[in-house]
Amino acid sequence: MVGRVIEVATDGRHLAVDRGFLTVAEKGAEVGRVPLDDLAAVVANAHGLTYSNNLLVTLAARGVPVVLCGPNHRPAALVWPVDGHHAQAGRMSDQAKASAPLKKRLWQQIVQAKILAQGATLASVGAEAGGFRLLARKVRPGDPDNVEAEAARRYWPLLLGAEFRRDTDGDGLNGLLNYGYAVLRAAAARAVMAAGLHPSLSLKHSNRGNALVLVDDLMEPFRPIVDREVHRLKAEGVSEVTSEAKGALARIMIVDLPADEGQSPLMTCLERLAGSLAKTYAGETDKLVLPQPGLPLGF
Repeated sequence: MVGRVIEVATDGRHLAVDRGFLTVAEKGAEVGRVPLDDLAAVVANAHGLTYSNNLLVTLAARGVPVVLCGPNHRPAALVWPVDGHHAQAGRMSDQAKASAPLKKRLWQQIVQAKILAQGATLASVGAEAGGFRLLARKVRPGDPDNVEAEAARRYWPLLLGAEFRRDTDGDGLNGLLNYGYAVLRAAAARAVMAAGLHPSLSLKHSNRGNALVLVDDLMEPFRPIVDREVHRLKAEGVSEVTSEAKGALARIMIVDLPADEGQSPLMTCLERLAGSLAKTYAGETDKLVLPQPGLPLGF
């Protein structure tokens, strides 16, 4: 399902549910409403927000994640439903039993797809990208040589300039990246949830304080789509997280990516990836369904 990512960015708002709508109120007066059927995720990016319990329960029942962001626009928490798929118990059992060699092979596919996407993003902005296909071919199961990090060291200066340093606690362009990744993470969380997988059982990420390691695994090949939009915003003179920038970054969920099935929205590609992962755990396939490297339509 392709829906809307709704951000609440004004302090002091109250979110509730009313007859099939998410409502937003300020000082007791309604200021907006959105049909629940249209929602893909809700990103709470302001201070002093309050929520009705009925809203959170309703969103959980519909599989709509609520992302709670900190002041640096990074996700601090995510409201996750207890039950998200009719075969959830069986799929989680398969996931927990997955062998280390299988997970390493799957991680190899994800890293290769990410590096190829980085190369495609660089090519789309006229930067040198020839070495990224070679880097992707160097990735072995589990990426023991950390080719992913080698690619990142080459990628960021080529895309955002020699002075740029990726800093998750930074502002400016880093704040734009953080916000875009928060939107992407919400969509990836929805895909993991819809596939009946457990977000804490990862392929590679292993931070013991992160309950969404599988979400972070699966969003990796899609990060360059956010990066491409941040590059475009930078070229237009935007270097802070403005309301216009947020809208542009939220719209990446509906851009079409090249895939084996034809052009498909990014959110649909995430859902196919999560579904294919569940099938690999069940022994039904050994290949993940990943988008093909190329420039998304709409950029």
